[in-house]
Amino acid sequence: MTDKIWIFKNKKLKESAVNETAQKHHISRTIATILLNRGIKDEEISAHLKKSMSGIINPTLMLDMDKAVERINTAIQKNEKIAVYGDYDVDGITSTALLYEFLSSLDADVEYYIPDRKGEGYGINIMAVNKLVKKHIKLMITVDCGITAIGEVEFAKLQGMDVIITDHHTCKDRLPTAAAAILNPKRDDCEYPFDALAGVGVAFKLILALAMSHGMNTNEVFSRYVDIATLGTIADVVPLLGENRIIVDKGLKLMQIPRRKGLHAIMEVAGILGKTVTASTIAFAIAPRLNAAGRLGTATTAVELLLTDDENRAREIALSLNEENKERQATEKQIFDEAAAMIAKDVNFSKKKVIVLAHENWHQGVIGIVASRLCDMYYKPCILISHSNGIGKGSGRSIRSFNLFDALSHCEKHLTDFGGHAVAAGLNINMSDIDAFTAEINKYADSTLTDQDMIPTVEIDCPLSERSVTLENAKALSNLEPFGMGCEKPVFALSAAQIANIAAIGADSKHLRLRISKNNCLINCIGFGMGEFASSLKCGDLINLAFQMDINSYQGYDSVQLLIKDIKPSK
Repeated sequence: MTDKIWIFKNKKLKESAVNETAQKHHISRTIATILLNRGIKDEEISAHLKKSMSGIINPTLMLDMDKAVERINTAIQKNEKIAVYGDYDVDGITSTALLYEFLSSLDADVEYYIPDRKGEGYGINIMAVNKLVKKHIKLMITVDCGITAIGEVEFAKLQGMDVIITDHHTCKDRLPTAAAAILNPKRDDCEYPFDALAGVGVAFKLILALAMSHGMNTNEVFSRYVDIATLGTIADVVPLLGENRIIVDKGLKLMQIPRRKGLHAIMEVAGILGKTVTASTIAFAIAPRLNAAGRLGTATTAVELLLTDDENRAREIALSLNEENKERQATEKQIFDEAAAMIAKDVNFSKKKVIVLAHENWHQGVIGIVASRLCDMYYKPCILISHSNGIGKGSGRSIRSFNLFDALSHCEKHLTDFGGHAVAAGLNINMSDIDAFTAEINKYADSTLTDQDMIPTVEIDCPLSERSVTLENAKALSNLEPFGMGCEKPVFALSAAQIANIAAIGADSKHLRLRISKNNCLINCIGFGMGEFASSLKCGDLINLAFQMDINSYQGYDSVQLLIKDIKPSK
């Protein structure tokens, strides 16, 4: 059994509010509870459920959008060379492909550049600027990066190159004001009403604004590029609310039969072609393969995959990315094993609230994934640093109670650079400062994290009776899709159910299969990665389950099954 804390969100709701919402919007009390639990206000519920195009905000409301559109149109009219400067993750890859393809459709003289993760690192760098200057680039447009590149933008301007920044990362106190325009809805002075766009979302808004300036049909432009925008939005784990929800909903529908040869190829290689495409499909089947290009090789191949109209070339790239993803998984396992061994040897580990591990020549493209796994395993913020010649580059992941960006800001004097979000961030550090940094961030964590914060939680929408676990209700929940951050798949609790059957299944008995019984209702359950529970359970035990309702389709027959999130003994 686990020691996770179960938090029932519905306890914060008034029964009258749930009943009123259910009646007003003609939905069940359970659906009303779920929506209210997620902080979706009464006036937002209709739009949340309908996912209508009317919810797409006018892109010209974003600060500096007029400046960006004017400068780009001037470059096109003067036939100036334009470079789209991207990033090597899926958000950056899709942003690059989207903007490059659209500018090409306007007959712009455009190319794209993505820095090498190992050789150059994240964001704008002086070496890359010099390369672009030598190619006579007059306008550089960043996507998914640039908001902290003050010195680099000033350098570019001195070389006669204008820079337009499109980014969505958290802004520091100073902005790169030498830029011709800065598009970032997180700017304090930006009044754009939705600040949770992914990097590709900001790039998407830019092409829609450009389309408006050229008198184009923006609905057609939206439909043409929304599949790419959906990939980056899901992969970057931004809240699937507001505009993001509409983008992803429309994009997933179009991806059921992918029109892009690259998407068709990567879906075929991943074994999901012809199957229902969901946000989870993108996150666990497509995104890792696209990410593999930037992690172990060059991200430009993934951009080419999204852009190519050559079926043979698309399949060639897709197969290559699939192999790189396998190599990434092997590298990830090696780093994970080494990191776990370092933790096992640390006699003071239990006293530290933040995990900071450094190792020479760990692959920089993989340490973020391993940090995420360690963060989940130990429920502590985790930062892994790969170093060479005294210089370290790190990637961190955090728990929900610890804002990693704020923590790094507090420790800024020990870092040469950093950036990111509350739950994920990157940093550069001189290894001579590693001990001081480790001590400082743990001191900060001691002052901000309580013992309660360090215990993992399971957030539950509401208790559910066994009579409510039906195929009809499971199908009704699907109306709330797409699920993702901020609109998570609902979790319910069932109490005092008796175990009727138990088995550890799958390779190495990795998964748990249960059949439970309550008041003559028999319910099938599956717990992925929970096979070890089988040894501590026995038939006849009374248990409480935290679960998600799922539809299991087998040989044309649909049935409801529970996806187990946690198990506790019933008192």
